[in-house]
Amino acid sequence: MSDTASRNPTAAAQMLTDALLRTVAGTTATLQVAGANPDTDQSEIGLVATNFAEVVVSPVVMRKIRPTWKEGGESKWELLLSATGVQQSANTLNLASVESLFAMTLGVTVAGQNYLIESIGASEALGQVYLYRLLLREAGVEAV
Repeated sequence: MSDTASRNPTAAAQMLTDALLRTVAGTTATLQVAGANPDTDQSEIGLVATNFAEVVVSPVVMRKIRPTWKEGGESKWELLLSATGVQQSANTLNLASVESLFAMTLGVTVAGQNYLIESIGASEALGQVYLYRLLLREAGVEAV
């Protein structure tokens, strides 16, 4: 039996990922994004304040990475983001790519806790990204 649906068959991984993230108690994450300043002399010398925006991405799932114990070590977290949710957020800001959204992101808030991004990875199937993985660490008081 073949699938005769009119939808794009390569989007199956994205639809499955969205369903899985929602099923395992998916929540929302807020990305703190630095906005673009006007290209003027005043903004170059810092007289124009940088504008910030909060972008909500859903569904996401967060899990703690098993750390190797070190005295005074910080906890590491992995945030799994739906590629369709991230793409919708990038489209909302009129950005050319998801990479530019992540480049503008200063921090991430999940359940009221602030995190800093250490690295970003993507999982692909059939040439399309279906999941983004962000390695996070807790933002200390000095980072906020």
